[in-house]
Amino acid sequence: MTRAQPGLLRQGLRLTWRALLVFAALVLIYQLWIFMHVLWWTRFNPSTSSFMEDQRQVLQAKNPEAELKHRWVPYEKISVHLKRAVVAAEDGKFLDHDGFDWEALQKAYEKNLAKGRIVAGGSTISQQLAKNLFLSAKKTPWRKLQEAVITVMLETVMDKRRILEIYLNVIEWGNGVFGAEAAARHYYKTTASALGPAQAARLAAMVPNPRFYDRNRGSPNLNRKTGIILARMQYSQVP
Repeated sequence: MTRAQPGLLRQGLRLTWRALLVFAALVLIYQLWIFMHVLWWTRFNPSTSSFMEDQRQVLQAKNPEAELKHRWVPYEKISVHLKRAVVAAEDGKFLDHDGFDWEALQKAYEKNLAKGRIVAGGSTISQQLAKNLFLSAKKTPWRKLQEAVITVMLETVMDKRRILEIYLNVIEWGNGVFGAEAAARHYYKTTASALGPAQAARLAAMVPNPRFYDRNRGSPNLNRKTGIILARMQYSQVP
């Protein structure tokens, strides 16, 4: 080894450490940026979400004039039937957990392992909201880790009522249809406050695959899921 080689090695290590420090600083800044948004949304309503903007781009690539159907409504103007139906369908332990339903995650893992592919998620309403507000639909280890961090932020600074209110106002319910009010008008020509039990159960059944069910409203699977949710929702506890 020449005299120059140790010096080059030390220089390389210094550059590596500097790069790591810069990367860590950027990650921290990004987390702070997210946390400030979460804090802001405890009192003010988000006008859009990452997922909504992604879908807007998809629609406008085909039609530059296309716009999303979305109208924010406060929690008290959303039918209690829809609240109960969504909790029954998506997160039965919503009021009991701190953002993660470990039992549901374990069951989803076992089901996916048995099928050899991803057929179940196990994500809570809080986790879904974290993804919808800030992240892309791509399933990567980094995205799942970031989703977990944002979920902790949401559960730390928001109560369950606020989490459910935002969730019901930003989730996708069809092709370009976002939020309970737009969904009620799109499918039933009514308002989110006027939704009955059967209508609410059907909307809740659509949540995992809304664009498919928007195109296939008579799907036997949708009818089956609606019946199951309708039977369960009377036992749902909501904020």
